[in-house]
Amino acid sequence: MTYILGISAYYHDSSASLIKDGEILGAIQEERLSRIKHDSSFPSKSINYLMNENNLKLHEINDIVFYEKPFLKFERLLESYVALAPRGFKSFCASMPIWLREKLFQKNNIFSALKKIDPEFSDINKIKFSEHHLSHAASAFFPSPFEESLIITLDGVGEWATTTIGFGQKNNIDILKEINFPHSLGLIYSAFTYYLGFKVNSGEYKVMGLAPYGEPKYKDIILNNLIDIKDDGSFRIDMKYFDFATGLKMINKKFENLFGEKTRDPDKEELTQFHMDIASSIQSTIEDVIIKITKYMSRTLKYKNLCLSGGVALNCVANGKIHKEKIFENIWVQPAAGDAGGSLGAALAYWHMHYKKPRSEYVDQMKGSLLGPNFDNNLIIEKLEKLNISYLKKNSEEINEIISEDLKNGKTVAWFQGRMEFGPRALGNRSILADPRVENMQKNLNLKVKFRESFRPFAPAIIFEKVSEYFNLNVESPYMLLVSNVNEKQKVKSTNSDEFFGIEKLNLKRSKISAVTHVDYSARVQTVKKETNSRFYSLIQKFYEKTGCPVLVNTSFNVRGEPIVCTPDDAINCFMSTNLDVLVLENCLIYKSDQNIEDWKGDRKVFDRD
Repeated sequence: MTYILGISAYYHDSSASLIKDGEILGAIQEERLSRIKHDSSFPSKSINYLMNENNLKLHEINDIVFYEKPFLKFERLLESYVALAPRGFKSFCASMPIWLREKLFQKNNIFSALKKIDPEFSDINKIKFSEHHLSHAASAFFPSPFEESLIITLDGVGEWATTTIGFGQKNNIDILKEINFPHSLGLIYSAFTYYLGFKVNSGEYKVMGLAPYGEPKYKDIILNNLIDIKDDGSFRIDMKYFDFATGLKMINKKFENLFGEKTRDPDKEELTQFHMDIASSIQSTIEDVIIKITKYMSRTLKYKNLCLSGGVALNCVANGKIHKEKIFENIWVQPAAGDAGGSLGAALAYWHMHYKKPRSEYVDQMKGSLLGPNFDNNLIIEKLEKLNISYLKKNSEEINEIISEDLKNGKTVAWFQGRMEFGPRALGNRSILADPRVENMQKNLNLKVKFRESFRPFAPAIIFEKVSEYFNLNVESPYMLLVSNVNEKQKVKSTNSDEFFGIEKLNLKRSKISAVTHVDYSARVQTVKKETNSRFYSLIQKFYEKTGCPVLVNTSFNVRGEPIVCTPDDAINCFMSTNLDVLVLENCLIYKSDQNIEDWKGDRKVFDRD
């Protein structure tokens, strides 16, 4: 047996993944255990979990593969500073000592960190390095159901590459084309994220969610000044408007002057129609680039399958446009498409390409992305009794019967069961659930439960057999990474829709499942199959039997600024500190109304704005 450990660390969304003879045993982001959102530190806690879960010691692992090559990244930084000198000299002086002291000799740093986990780990030569974009491409292709596929990786930047086109066949990947730093879709999208007052590498999905409230009024300014896009989708960015290449900040005064307003201060300024129109403009621009790339590559290479990875592949609106335009017959997106997924890709690439091992079968190998920790009922009961929390113990069928009735009656339910999800989406194991037919549910969940901006949309989880009855979609979307419009028969016609602008659009009922219908009638769909997640499927099925609606609101079990819950402790703390009504912890049923909230002394932190 060959065990390979993949590691992603030191930028954002650190993670660890473990495979055995090519089979994925587990994968987890460090943030879920450290409780630091987007944690970039070495994933010691994640590695410890994987070792303990599989009764292994680090010195028993055959290979440990880091997801990128530090020397290539250092080369890029040096060349960028030289090319842009004297701009960035202050940043250069600040960053070089850190690189020379910590990052450049990363193999030694990794070795030291691993030795702290297992003092018997002594072979530094077990530590290998993959290229950043190869790790991304491998994370998408090798677990996919395709024997061969085009692979497109889009992100901020790895070592040099920001966009790569690859071809995967059986157990091999060839990188065919690439676009290099500083020309980056991920970084230009992050620059607009910064301009709109959201946190870079965290708030990009807010820009995507805000875009439908606006119009792309500033798209021509973007196309005429910031980015030059060719017919094949290749592009170049005019760097005189940006400072990210020198490490100072994302944008400069020229950028602000171009649009006529300063960068929004989220502590002092509310979102205005201007910000919504800016979000709409950059989202539309990014979609155009991605559609041009995919159309050109499809025409040129004639592939029927597409795999997507990299942080930009989490832009499910763009993914939905690729599907809608029928550019490829089949699309598969890695559910942990960002840097977290790099640990898995690094391990898989080494197994298939270094050892030249064949893939076992051409089916989705991600196991529903349910690859993290799970918890025993006895442990949960012991915890609840220790905390003096009132609960009911029920079997799965009883819980489905009770909870489906609670959901039907408008209650909000925290749902904790099975193995935790790998990637940024809650897929039915660490979820908050609600009835999508309740008109004010979106606003209430955002403001009273999640404590976040009211404009943020929620996703529908729907049993796969019913998806085409509610959405313009006839394929699986198990990882909530395709956006589709609600069917015409589900829409609610309104005679006064033209009277609503901006955030006011929230007050307009758009469909029979209004809580999961965005203001442009779109939804980030999750299809649920019994084979992948039988317990979650059965709950939705029971709700369908009671209501005639095979859809539930599904959002991640956390609040603003906090990672998705991992352990029963996390779940209890989050539940007791919010306005959630019911908590399901495996086979334990907990009602807020039965608890003495005033005496609750949990250890919840106050989290920063995400």
